[in-house]
Amino acid sequence: MRLRDICLAALVVVVPLLGGNGRGYVRLSAIKANNVEIALAGDTLRVAMPRSAWQDPAREPLSDRNYMALVPVRFSDGTIEVDAKGSLAPGAPNFARGFVGIAFHIADGKFEKIYLRPTNGNAADPVRRARAVQYAAFPDFRFDRLRREAPGRYETAADIAPDRWVHMRITVHGSEARLYLDHSEVPVLVVSDLKLGAGRTGGVGLWVESGTIAEFRNLRITRSRRR
Repeated sequence: MRLRDICLAALVVVVPLLGGNGRGYVRLSAIKANNVEIALAGDTLRVAMPRSAWQDPAREPLSDRNYMALVPVRFSDGTIEVDAKGSLAPGAPNFARGFVGIAFHIADGKFEKIYLRPTNGNAADPVRRARAVQYAAFPDFRFDRLRREAPGRYETAADIAPDRWVHMRITVHGSEARLYLDHSEVPVLVVSDLKLGAGRTGGVGLWVESGTIAEFRNLRITRSRRR
């Protein structure tokens, strides 16, 4: 299904930078596919990688990459909220985890992201369960480097599962980001040293990786007022 050139308040809401009573809405036609396939079903945006782009660990080490739907919003500090669901695609490889997340500060070929591995949330293996949520920064601080250099610091466990909607709320202030799940007031992940530094401004993306069908709805972006 093609993205309709209409404005759906249920999908994307942007609270203006300078306050006021109004809200800004992003047209769905303005959301651009970056190496992914996107489709709209009701108020839900579906994002998936073409099968030809799935990673093959026999040919290359598994790593984070630049696959997402780009939301044309400039974001520095503030809050990004979305309902997200990650499901395994038919024929997904064994390493697939239902990868789904939010990228931010996208600019000049770099971005930061916090994402979920839903199949890890209820895995029998305790090591996998401890890796249900991940922070990474592309291209220099991918998950494998962060895991190697600071084990457990940028990933954690979470009560998530594939094929299940989860509410993600990411707050960014300076060099710190926090992730809250399912409207909890307690963050499941706190990153106090964002690798791209404080004060960076860039776009927002709906991120996905190999073997995943990701769905997003009710995206709300609140930008902090500059002082």
